[in-house]
Amino acid sequence: MRMTYKGDYALKILLDLTLNYHKGQEQQELVQIKDIANRQDIPKKYLEQIITTLKGAGFIRSKRGASGGVQLAKQPGSIKLGEVIRLMDGTTSPITCVSRTEHSKCGFYQRCPFKPLWIDIRDYVNNIVDNTTFADIADKYKVTEKCLDYTI
Repeated sequence: MRMTYKGDYALKILLDLTLNYHKGQEQQELVQIKDIANRQDIPKKYLEQIITTLKGAGFIRSKRGASGGVQLAKQPGSIKLGEVIRLMDGTTSPITCVSRTEHSKCGFYQRCPFKPLWIDIRDYVNNIVDNTTFADIADKYKVTEKCLDYTI
């Protein structure tokens, strides 16, 4: 699996919105794009492009104008990391030939001695990203954020 900046930024945007998501609240607050850009250190223009993609996929919704912003369109517990990674970066396979859609293009596929290894890696990664939600990541982040740091 190869993560691009685009994929990494998309995960950071959704995590930021998850951390600003208030469970049980009927009307979620809008988060300003410039605030996400500052907190996550993402160039604003690039962030806007990624938000357009995430909005098109139904992960977020937005409102234009001075009082506008973005918010999650789904509950954080229903958004899997794997969905977002595949949307932004494509396959999660470590090599194209073991991608579930690309293997037929390789003439060496049937006799490749590395194929079982690549399939195991693909399946291991998919198991993690397809069973991890943004709520899970936010919960882990909140725990580590509360830990004291005595570094000097």
